[in-house]
Amino acid sequence: MALRQIRQEGDEILRKKARPVKEINANIISLLDDMMETLVECDGVGIAAPQIGVLKRVAIVSHEGETYELINPEVLEIEGSQACNEACLSVPNKCGDIERPLAITVKALNRHGEEYTVKAEEFMASVFCHELDHLDGVLFIDNAVNICPLDREELAERKRRRRERLGIRRGR
Repeated sequence: MALRQIRQEGDEILRKKARPVKEINANIISLLDDMMETLVECDGVGIAAPQIGVLKRVAIVSHEGETYELINPEVLEIEGSQACNEACLSVPNKCGDIERPLAITVKALNRHGEEYTVKAEEFMASVFCHELDHLDGVLFIDNAVNICPLDREELAERKRRRRERLGIRRGR
């Protein structure tokens, strides 16, 4: 496993559409492992391959003990709508309000090539949508309103609470 550099707003790779994974092989498994290590290190809840410079349709969502590795994800159904306040590893120090589905059902492959379906609601629905947008070259700031600086104290507190929930006992 290796820690990968997060690509930042302005990097053209973040605006490109990711290509489907044709074969789940050692490179894809390594990519998933690197993405997970990077996600944990950054205290994020989701990461997509383009955010680390890889144009593959691969994303990870991990929150409160549940982790989903998404290879070639497809949206099957969306329901309702909700207002969300989002931030992004690739758009540091900014947050904004965005409308997302209240629920989303996604089909994907896992690292073993097994197809599965997950229904995410509320906060998790917004996370899934955010990561799937990355696979199509879309950043949350493209559709958000009220974009403003992310409060550094609030961000530090969010990270502290997340580390606590995950049982991570190290300082940053």
